[in-house]
Amino acid sequence: MKQRLTEGNVSSTLVKLTLPLVWGVFAIIAFNLVDTYFVGQLGTEPLAAMSFTFPVVMTLGSLSMGLGVGASSVISRAIGEGDRQRVQKFTTNSLTLAITAVVIFVALGFVTIDPLFTALGASAEVLPLIRDYMQIWYVGMIFLVVPMVGNSAIRASGNTVTPSVIMIIAAGINIILDPLLILGLGGFPRIELQGAAIATVISRAITLIAALFVLHFKERMLYLKLPSIQDTLWCWKDILYVGLPAAGSSMINPISIGVITSILAAFGSQTVAAFGVASRIESFALIALTALSAAIAPFIGQNWGAKQYARVGKALQISFLFCFFWGLMVTAILAATAPTLIAFFNPDPEIIAIASRYLWIVPISYAGAGIILIASSASNALGKPIPSVVMTVARMFVLYIPLAYVGGKFYGVNGIFVAACISNLVVGIGAYIWNQNTCSVKAAKKAEAVGN
Repeated sequence: MKQRLTEGNVSSTLVKLTLPLVWGVFAIIAFNLVDTYFVGQLGTEPLAAMSFTFPVVMTLGSLSMGLGVGASSVISRAIGEGDRQRVQKFTTNSLTLAITAVVIFVALGFVTIDPLFTALGASAEVLPLIRDYMQIWYVGMIFLVVPMVGNSAIRASGNTVTPSVIMIIAAGINIILDPLLILGLGGFPRIELQGAAIATVISRAITLIAALFVLHFKERMLYLKLPSIQDTLWCWKDILYVGLPAAGSSMINPISIGVITSILAAFGSQTVAAFGVASRIESFALIALTALSAAIAPFIGQNWGAKQYARVGKALQISFLFCFFWGLMVTAILAATAPTLIAFFNPDPEIIAIASRYLWIVPISYAGAGIILIASSASNALGKPIPSVVMTVARMFVLYIPLAYVGGKFYGVNGIFVAACISNLVVGIGAYIWNQNTCSVKAAKKAEAVGN
């Protein structure tokens, strides 16, 4: 089994892992933006219907991501240990776990469409549109979950180029199909919101085929014998031990953002719109840190499994320094360009003023946000998911939401933005201290000595 990441210069290895993922993350963002743009051409009700589906889609996406994180954690450490059969069993059973999860959630999804979205507030006019979209989306759910887990397994091997290429191709196909199927261009039937769902399913289906092809023919990571029940259950247990907390942590963010949005809504619709624009710009500003956090997981997993503890410590120090300098650079750029960037999305002077204040205050803490991402990824890679959950809960529920509520009461919108900044900085410092105590070479050697 190739241990791609246990040798060579640490810095250059991290760069090689991260750069392809930057484009992969960008492709995912573009995927969602294009869907929203073309559905928006249909009018208010279709766009509202699609907006109602976001919480469900994001929740199931969080489940997929969690399974992928769990699979990547156990597979990368098995690769570091040099146990090929163990790698193949984990990879194969991560896919069977994904398929099992799909069957359960699709069955639940089909019978709960109307009551679930009615409870979320969908009107009688919008509900049929939601039903048309989600029935197709649920059928294609296997094409979302299985490729996400498969791509995580590929990244665990140290190959970040192929998963990124797969994501870019999927985004490209979706961009091509959206106007054809949604708006009926080029002689295609105009099937509107259903067209958006079909375009998503087709593009994701191609990622499924590509991921399985790479796993079997290129990486040789699939176990072709029928796994025993005992093997399957212990593999599922190890994957879910990391995967379920990771999925839970991922679900906390959209829930918390919903709460923050409701607090901001008290200041008017323009404030909510400004927050949405600023958040969109922020997602682009954090692409490099998001990609690095994804890239460092297989690096840590392989080197920890191979007992290359010094490389783990060095990689984390380099990553934290990058977060610091990236945060400074982005803060300076946004301070100078925020109004211009915001005007590109919305020219309303009030929205520009509010969103600019966000982009002048919150980016001060982007270094802390990056450290949280890196430390969370590291804890999952080590098979220790609880610190990641603690960081997420502390940041959102202990600090951000309470401080935003108090800050909004006394200082208005600026108080809410300062709350976001403080929560990133405080938890970022705590994440750094936790990392130094847990992932240092000294701690690793002590743990090894105790184990012997």
